[in-house]
Formats: sequence, structure tokens, C-alpha cells
Amino acid sequence: MLSKIKTCVLYGLEGYEIDVETDLSGGLPNFSIVGLPDISIKESKERVRSAVKNSGYSFPVSRITVNLAPANLKKEGSQIDLPIAVGILAASKIIKEKIGNKTIIIGELSLDGKITAVEGALPMVISMRNNNFERIIIPEDNKEECGAIEGIEVVPVNNLIRLVEYLNKEIEIDPFKNDYEKFNQLEVFNEDFSEIKGQPAMKRAVEIAAAGMHNVLLLGSPGSGKTMIARRIPTILPDLTFEESLEVTKIYSISGLLSGKGLIRKRPFRSPHHTSSRVAMAGGGSKPSPGEVSLAHYGVLFLDEIPEFPKNVLEVLRQPMEDGKISISRANGSFTFPAKFMLVAAMNPCCCGYLGDSTHECTCTQSQIEKYLGKISGPLLNRIDIQVEVSPVKYEDLKNTNEEESSAEIKKRIINARNIQKERYKEIGIITNSELSGRYISKYCKTNSESERLLKSAFETLGLSARAYNKILKVARTIADLEGCENIKTIHVAEAIQYRNLDRKYWR
Repeated sequence: MLSKIKTCVLYGLEGYEIDVETDLSGGLPNFSIVGLPDISIKESKERVRSAVKNSGYSFPVSRITVNLAPANLKKEGSQIDLPIAVGILAASKIIKEKIGNKTIIIGELSLDGKITAVEGALPMVISMRNNNFERIIIPEDNKEECGAIEGIEVVPVNNLIRLVEYLNKEIEIDPFKNDYEKFNQLEVFNEDFSEIKGQPAMKRAVEIAAAGMHNVLLLGSPGSGKTMIARRIPTILPDLTFEESLEVTKIYSISGLLSGKGLIRKRPFRSPHHTSSRVAMAGGGSKPSPGEVSLAHYGVLFLDEIPEFPKNVLEVLRQPMEDGKISISRANGSFTFPAKFMLVAAMNPCCCGYLGDSTHECTCTQSQIEKYLGKISGPLLNRIDIQVEVSPVKYEDLKNTNEEESSAEIKKRIINARNIQKERYKEIGIITNSELSGRYISKYCKTNSESERLLKSAFETLGLSARAYNKILKVARTIADLEGCENIKTIHVAEAIQYRNLDRKYWR
């Protein structure tokens, strides 16, 4: 007896259709799986056998051959447990009704027949919807993340018995749909910008960075508020759109970080420890998975005490900071993950932290200072749009009882600036000023003659690179958008140039 069930495997963020062909034939009892299965699929034989028996069905005493087609594509993942079990039950005529070619089945089996959640369910559902499948049967624990997808029926099941009854049309299971209004609920943060006393220059720089999704470096002595303000950046960023939420949730789904939750509604904020490896930062492994740069997609990647990170780890940031994606090549293929993040880096000016601090004396030697700062390479520093020196907080600011500006007030200005950018770039497919490429900078970042003279003077005096020049124009464009100005003015250019001085002051 022969049966054929459709399922799906993931490669990166893309799902590929797989045929699970099951044949029962005479001969000595044997259970074999062919078609380039990995270890987790080979081990599914015992899970499937126990799940079928413990669900009250008889496991066929015959020669069982399961072929995963196409045979030249390596198959990975425990989500093939369920289609293998269904294929055996269909070939045994326990499932009597025909399963159509427009139905996909994914799920991992427990020994008692329970269907457990799988990683990457959301990208599988989206890929199969795009391949014109009409129905997908998934574990019930994955329904929250998958229920928002239009154009395909998402049927959640929690055990093998219930699935067999559903496929035999003995019971009905309604397709699951998420409540879209629940997606639009406002997120509540525990932090707020109103808690930050003083530091108007740092707040201004962070606001500009958030408005244009620019990378920012905060340099200052310990206790000046660098980490505090960085952790509050998500409170002023615009809410994720539905499309952005789907893309972020796909990344977290294949990373196994959802834990039964629905769509991710908050912009990611990733703060890896300085002991993180290159693979942890960029992604990879024998089965390539997203790293921190991809987990921060559409959000913030915060590197506290950035000189403490190994230099080879920091250097992997250079390509995704420019391209908004990262490609990982392994023996079994090349995978590309999105990585459009806002880098926020914080550091001290030296080992002791008090170089240039008027209230403390620096105890570092010149060689120690140069070694410490040398951990940040010139090419990486050149990719950071905004560089800010943070002064120590004054006592008067700490004791000031006046109410500081809240995150909600700052967020309104940032949303207005983002809406201007979204409307301006709707024809070229980008969202923020930081994404502007060379040929569009000259089109959308036009300056007047006075601004050109200022730019020329800064370029020659500061020894700027072409990349630094373009970043100044993009930051100036964001400053103009925050003020609602259609054209970039000289004052906007001057402020943008001001944010390129630290590399000359400390790194020379």
C-alpha cells in the first residue's frame, strides 16, 4: 500500500515542499527512511512507532519504506514526525479519507501521541501559502504565531487521535485566526525618557538616530547615563507595522525563541554580552541559524562597553551595517538573513574611564589609552553615523524636580519624521534615511551653496572619507525631517558635522 503526504522543510527563512511517500510491503518487518534525512529525522522512527501504538492504533508489522522527495535535498527538522505517522496510518487504511495535494502537515510527536511545537512554523506557513497551498495542519502550540496569515487555512491539532478523526471527517476543527485588533494593542514599557535627568545633548543625538535609524556611539565616563538612555531607545521607536512584525517573528520562530507566543509586537532590543562569539553575533552553525545582528532586525543592537568585545567579533558587523542583511555560507548551502538594525554602542574613553573628565583624574598611560581605543577599528568607526561625547551628570540635574520630556512626546516627533521619510521613499522601496544609497543621496539630500562651503571645509579639515561625507548628508536630512523642513539648511549640516568629531579627537 502506498500513500503520499505533503510537508515542509526550512532552509534559512524559506520553506520548501517535501513529499513523504510511504510504502507498506511484504517481507521481514523493517522501518527505513530514505531521501537524505538528518539524525533528528532518522530518530523519528522510534517516536512515530511509540506515538501510533500509544494512541491506540496498530503499527503495521511489515516492511515500511518512507521516501522524502526530492531525494537530492537534505532534510532537517523534527516537523516531519507527524507527516510520517500520517503516511503510515493512511497506507494502513486507518485514515480512510484521501488527503488532498493542497494540504501540508507539520509537527513533532511525543511518545504518547501528543503533537508538540516546532521551530520555524511561521516561515513554513508563509512559504506554503506563497506556493498556493490551501491548508496547513500545525501543532496547537504554534497557532498564535501562524494564525495571522491570510490566504491559507491554519488548522491546529494537539494529538494524533484528534488528527486522525479530523482527517477521517469524524470531527470538525475550525481554522484558527488571530484577532487583528489584539495586534494593535499599545505596548507598555517599564522605562521612560522622563527618568533621565539632564544630558540634553545625548538625548538630542539619540532622537536623531532613532528618527533616521542611524548608528550611534556614546562615549563618556562611567555613570554618565549611556546604558540608561540606550535601554530606553525602544520606547521612542515607532511601533512595528504588521509586515515588519511578520518578518521579525519569522526570525524568532526559526531560532526557537517564541515559546508559544504570537506575533512579536515590540521592536527587538538585543544586548549581547561581550564574551559572545562570532557565530553568536553573525549567525551560523552546522544548521545555520540567525545571530544577534538578525535577532535585532528592525530594532536595536546594543553593545555596551564595545571595546571589551573581541575585535574579530566586531568586524563581522561591518557588512550587515551597510547591506542590511548577512550571508552565511556552509557546506550544505548559502543562507541569507535580514539584519536591518540600529547599532547603539557605548564605551569609556580609556581603561579607567576618566580621560577628559573634569571631576576625576585619568590614571592610564598613553600606550594603555591607545591600546584600548585601538580595539575599535577605523572602518567600523567610519560606519557609525553619530558619535557623541557624554559629560558626567551634574548634581543640580539630579536634584532638579522639573519633569523631563517623556518617551511619548519624543516618539511623536520621531513618528512624524518617519512618516515624511516613508512618503518620500515610497517609490524606491526604503523606509529610513539611513538606507539611502549613493545615487539617491544626491537626489534627496540636496544642499544650498552655503552648506556646500561648510561641507567642503569640514571634509578637508577633518579628513573625512566619502562614506563619512554621505553619512553627514543623511543625518542632516533626518534633522531637517524632525523639523519638518523640505530642504536641508546650513544649520542642519552644521549639527550633522558636529557628530563626526570624536573619531578625530580620540582616534586621530
